[in-house]
Amino acid sequence: MNNSVLALRQQQIAAAKREYKARGSKLSRCEACLLAQSLCICDGIKVADDCQSAVCLLMYHNESFKPSNTGRLIADIIPDNHAFRWDRTEPDAALIELLNNPIYQPIVVFPADNVEPERVITQVTRLSNKVPLYLFLDGTWREAKKMFRKSPYLDSLPVLSVSPESLSDYKLRVAPHAHQLGTAEVACVVLEQNGELQAAQRLTQHFIDFRDAYLKGKRQKG
Repeated sequence: MNNSVLALRQQQIAAAKREYKARGSKLSRCEACLLAQSLCICDGIKVADDCQSAVCLLMYHNESFKPSNTGRLIADIIPDNHAFRWDRTEPDAALIELLNNPIYQPIVVFPADNVEPERVITQVTRLSNKVPLYLFLDGTWREAKKMFRKSPYLDSLPVLSVSPESLSDYKLRVAPHAHQLGTAEVACVVLEQNGELQAAQRLTQHFIDFRDAYLKGKRQKG
């Protein structure tokens, strides 16, 4: 499985000067889905082989370590996936190279509030011979806003804003505000609205499986 988030996680573990301990770190976990081994969902993962889009997760500091992170679910499903740790002053050279790669059409997924109107789009028009590359800012809402404001290499890119109406209609939505959706939930909506129906369906099912197993694990621990 080509999961760039798990690869990033391993890179950060190898480079860490001290061990990062997420909540529930003493639990025996599957190294792929990061759920309790007894609740592992890896066998149910179905990659979206028909997907004609790519994804890039720009992850805040220790986000890749968190068992509750849903960004890695996207990388489980979308074959062309990339993940980088966000750095305000020294962005990863591979990230900049990816954004400048002529085969891709990079698009930032972010709410339209406080974004210049001329940058905002509500649907992707695929450019000839280019692969849409959806950039998700993966962290808390406050962290995502910080990444958006303090990443000048994103300033020239269009911003895909998913409407609050679309998010409120999404059947898994439980948060009181649209921006509190998890990264994978937003990706499900983006993929569905932009023609990637197989990917949206498989990611939705993967998210449901993950959510149910994660909540079951919390109940067992409680």
